[in-house]
Amino acid sequence: MEPGPLDRMWSRSRGSARSRVARLKSKRWQIIQCALAAGVAWLIASDLLGHQTPFFAPVAAVVSLGTSYGQRLRRVLEVTIGVAVGVLLADLLVQQIGSGWWQLTIIVGLAMSLAFLLDGGQLLVTQAAVQSIVVSTLLPDPGAGLTRWTDALVGGGVALLAATAVPAAPLRRPREQAAVVVRKIAQLLRAAGEVMVDGEVDRAMALLADARSTDYLIRELQDAADEGLSVVASSPFRVRHKGNLRRMVELVDPLDRALRSTRVLVRQTAVAAYHRRAVPGSYSLLALDLADAADQVADELASDQMAVGARTTLLAVGQATGTVERTDELAAEVVLAQLRSVVVDLLLLTGLDQMESTDALPPPPR
Repeated sequence: MEPGPLDRMWSRSRGSARSRVARLKSKRWQIIQCALAAGVAWLIASDLLGHQTPFFAPVAAVVSLGTSYGQRLRRVLEVTIGVAVGVLLADLLVQQIGSGWWQLTIIVGLAMSLAFLLDGGQLLVTQAAVQSIVVSTLLPDPGAGLTRWTDALVGGGVALLAATAVPAAPLRRPREQAAVVVRKIAQLLRAAGEVMVDGEVDRAMALLADARSTDYLIRELQDAADEGLSVVASSPFRVRHKGNLRRMVELVDPLDRALRSTRVLVRQTAVAAYHRRAVPGSYSLLALDLADAADQVADELASDQMAVGARTTLLAVGQATGTVERTDELAAEVVLAQLRSVVVDLLLLTGLDQMESTDALPPPPR
């Protein structure tokens, strides 16, 4: 029985809720960090420096940190300078010319111009403009110029210190996500190998739909790799991980190719099943053996190491692709070619380079 509209809506709603919860969990450290930085910035400006309402200290801290590791140190510096420029300039000018629409026009124009003269990026210029607007319209206080400027610097300083404290989780996540991708490749290969034997059309079509929905895995892997590199760039305490992380980032492309090759293999398996065309049993065994090897690769990646231990198993599967029988069936021939491609791509995860991985396979059988 086909699910009705309400069932489909409920299913999408649950999937969306899970996605939002997962997104919240992935950002919980940044949220805690921003909250603590806001509190500490207020504490320093209020209790240690004796400022009455140090509004700009927590604002500068939170805006500087944000919830992304990308170019974090640059963002902290740009926001801090932008806030400081906007606050100081607006306070000084309000003392001289007061506040109003034409004063606001002059203040914002000068704040943005000064930010550009400082060779600031878009974030610096925007913050200078925004903070000058806040000071000259919402919080005009001609006597608090240096005080609010100091608050902005306090917030930026707290953010700068906080930005260097990052957890190890983003550094592990690229390998963990790579393991997820390889595990999915193994799952698809194993299911395809079984379809090659039983020829079940419905199962083949369901498998094809599953394979076509895997693009998000590579996007998540790329995001994890980018985040890891950003963490290394933003924290001097994580610099020692840079080499290992870069080696992991270099595996994104071969994993992308391996997943694409697996999708092509699944599609040709489905075509063969749909048209009732036989695929040699040896190809099915190759797919199952390669699935086992892929699981071994995933296990090693999940253990935070290169998949060197899986190399022997992968090489054995690669050697076997050169001894199986050939067929005149085009779909089956494509399946064999894709099996060989997946072996080559997975060998890159064991530490071999492209030429070594390609040369490790014997010529295809004639």
